[in-house]
Amino acid sequence: MDNRTNLDDYLAGLGISDADESELPPPAPDAALSATLTPETPEDPRSALEAFLTGLLGRIDPDLQVRVTQADDALEAEITGENAAKLAGRDGRTLGAIEVLAYTVLAKQEGRGNLRVRVDIGGYRKRQAEALSKLAERLAVQVAKSGEAHELQPMPASERRVIHITLKEHPDVMSESIGEGNARRLIIKPRHG
Repeated sequence: MDNRTNLDDYLAGLGISDADESELPPPAPDAALSATLTPETPEDPRSALEAFLTGLLGRIDPDLQVRVTQADDALEAEITGENAAKLAGRDGRTLGAIEVLAYTVLAKQEGRGNLRVRVDIGGYRKRQAEALSKLAERLAVQVAKSGEAHELQPMPASERRVIHITLKEHPDVMSESIGEGNARRLIIKPRHG
């Protein structure tokens, strides 16, 4: 049974915290796995993110691989492997949790809370973005035809962003986010009138 009770203790177990060495769990019996879980402190955020995800994935499924790239506004990590798609979880919830942990680790270790982190597992985010774009286009036609606004269910900011970008240049409709926190949702409405 795992007796670690807070995020710092868990992160220390993954070898990415500045916790006292005596608080760390005993080394893993596999020397290769142990080396990936206790990396030297990386000098750049990309290396820190890659080290964290490699350590985490080593405990979940050692056959998974991670590749981290620097985009204009964020670090993007792609997790691949035979069973990668299963790791996304129901409605991408596990993927979202991994993304939050990765951001938290990076902000804590590097002091860079302003750097965005995007994680994709087995192409899940790409497929989701394509589906959201198609939904936005279908709803745009419906709203333009009926002249009545359509309100979507609450969704995460990343999903709202895909719809906003899809409809940004649409001549007949526009999108707007309303609400607060987890209840924030999107409305597609006619551009004129």
